[in-house]
Order: sequence, then C-alpha cells, then structure tokens
Amino acid sequence: MKNHWLTFFTGKILVKVEGKGLERVLNALIRLNISIWQVKRVGNETVIFYISLKDIHHLRRALRKFDCRVSFIKGQGTPFLWKRTLKNSGFLLGGFAFFALIIILSNMIWGIEIKGASPKTEHQIRKELDEIGVKIGKSQFFVKDVESIQRELSNRMDNITWVGVELKGTTYHFQVVEKNAPEEVEKAGNQNLVAKQKAVIVKMFVEQGQTKVAVNDYVKKGDLLVSGVIGKEEQSKVVPAKGVILGQTWYTTQVELPLKTDFEVFTGQEKTKHSLSVGSFKIPIWGWGNPEYKDYVKETSEKKIKLFKWELPISYTHTSIKENESVTRTYNKKEAIKVAKRLAKEDLKSQLPEDAEIIGEKILHQQVDNGKVRLNMYYKVIEDIAIEQPIIQGD
Repeated sequence: MKNHWLTFFTGKILVKVEGKGLERVLNALIRLNISIWQVKRVGNETVIFYISLKDIHHLRRALRKFDCRVSFIKGQGTPFLWKRTLKNSGFLLGGFAFFALIIILSNMIWGIEIKGASPKTEHQIRKELDEIGVKIGKSQFFVKDVESIQRELSNRMDNITWVGVELKGTTYHFQVVEKNAPEEVEKAGNQNLVAKQKAVIVKMFVEQGQTKVAVNDYVKKGDLLVSGVIGKEEQSKVVPAKGVILGQTWYTTQVELPLKTDFEVFTGQEKTKHSLSVGSFKIPIWGWGNPEYKDYVKETSEKKIKLFKWELPISYTHTSIKENESVTRTYNKKEAIKVAKRLAKEDLKSQLPEDAEIIGEKILHQQVDNGKVRLNMYYKVIEDIAIEQPIIQGD
C-alpha cells in the first residue's frame, strides 16, 4: 500500500492472525484488494500486520473461510486518539480553560505608570484615562490603540506639552512633558493706557492715572487714554496707569454660503464583526455575512494576542461597518441669508475678547450668484479698547 502515512488520519489496526496455512490467508487478502503492510511472522503459526481501519469488516468476512483465529492488538491514528481524548475530556476541557484564562489575563491592563508629571497633573491624567476607558482590569481588546490614546489625551489636557504612550506587556507607560507656565510677577514698570483701535468712548473706570479722554470722545489707534504721569510739573510722579476704557468699535465681515450642499451622514445603522486571524486566515467569532448597506464606511481594529510578554501569531480583529448616505441640503434665499448672518456673527465672536458685546449689526451688501449667497456685514461692538504702553524714562 502506498502512502501509508495517510492512514494516521483514517486509522490503522495491528492485527494478529494465528492458525495453519497463513500464506494462503495473506494471498486471499491481497486478491480481495485488502491492503496489508509491515507483515511479520512471529512464530510457525502466527503472523502480525497492519490493516486500514476501513478494511476491518472486509477482513472479518475473508477470514471466515479459513481455520484461523484473529485478534486486534492495538489501534493507531486520529480516530483512536479522538476516542481516547473523549474518555479524558475533563482533562482536555481543563487544559483549554487554563490556556484561555492565561490568554485573557495576558491581554488585560494590569498597570498604568506615569512619569514626568506632577502629582496634580498625574491625578488629572488618571481621571481622563478612566473616561477614555484605559483602566486596570479592562481587556486590551476593547481599548483604543496607543496612537489614539495619545491623541485624545493631548486634546483633553491643556497643561501638557507632549505625552508619549507605550504598551509593554500588560502595563501602559506614559511619559509626560508639562507646560511651564510663567509665574505672574507684579509689573514694576510705569505705563500709559492707549487706544488699540479707533472707537467712541462710552464708559470709563480709571483705577490709577490721569484721564485724558471723556465719554463720547472719538479716539484713534495709539491715542493716549490714561496717562501714568500724575500731579503738577514740579510735584509730578510716574505710576502704572490702570483702568478699563469701554469704547464702541466697528467691524465688517464677509461670508459666503452655497444654497445647495452635498455631504455624507451616518444613518445610525451599524454592524460589528469579531474574528481571530492566524496569518491571512480568518476565523469568524461573531457577526457573519455582509450588511445590506448600499454605502458604508468600514473601520477595522486589529490587536495582537499575547501570552505573558510574547506576541502570538494570532490577532483579534474588530470590524465596524456603518451605513452612510448622501444628503443634499438646500436653502432658499431667505434661509441662506439667516444662516450666513449667524455664521458671520459666530466668526466675529471667535475673534473678539470674551467680555466684548455685539450691540448692533447690519447687512451692507447681499448678493446671490452662482448658487451662493454673499453677505457683507457691519457690526457695532462694545469692548475694552485700552492697552498698556510702557513709559520710557526721559519721556
């Protein structure tokens, strides 16, 4: 029989035949196309050989014609291994459970180390990490990759310049560089207050210094508002001028808004898939089939499975398939003007100080052309127009 190694998968049996005329028995088996191999004579009336498990019934029928006794010594191959395994299924299940437990524990977060941060910043970082989902005892499979953690942590915290994230085994290591905020020092230099732009004075509160303007005065950029020189010439002295000078200022902005806009939005329909990958071979765990979405966005996250500190050639893959659709937003002229005015106002607010107040607005020019509305807006604003100007000795 050729390729006897294949019988490991189908199974083979070591057979012992005892009796007279063994040569005739062996010839009869060969004539019946019953494959036998490794034939050995162990006595005058005894011979042993291997036979395929699938030919066992043919052997029994063939030996009925002869005066001999047949016995089966042992079985080998996958069927017999499987049978023995089932008899010891408790040990097998225990082994699988132990291996699975080791894999699970090796892919959990058991440590978070933060270096380079002050105690206050470290406490804040741990709080933000907890909200992100990076916490001790959580599986690494359900945590974002280190690049995403680094990016999100940097966006959430304003008091750090840079943060490095590294995953070693079951521990996340964070290297932090804090921002060095300059200490506020009292300004010892003397100064005037001058106008930062043209305005009409509407209200003043001078804490220190000599007022040089009055309410309703029109001032230009650089005009002196409050002088740091007080007293008469013979008894004058120089002080740091302090105060708040509220003035009415003016701004013009331009905004352009298309009447028709095409964009993509998610519908809320989502399908998730979980699988294990061994090389290029994927084993689905959950989420079979393809979604019936016409348009969708697929996001795939792959994480290596580790055993203690070693990475196995197996990875866990999480795939999220989100349905999206094309939406066309259309404005009529009235709606477009309303939205454009709101956008222009929001843009101006982002450029003004927080305490500034917009008290009036007016459309200087509006035009609808080539599917777009264009507005020129005029705004009246109340804001503090005073800025500091050092007094140079000898002025």
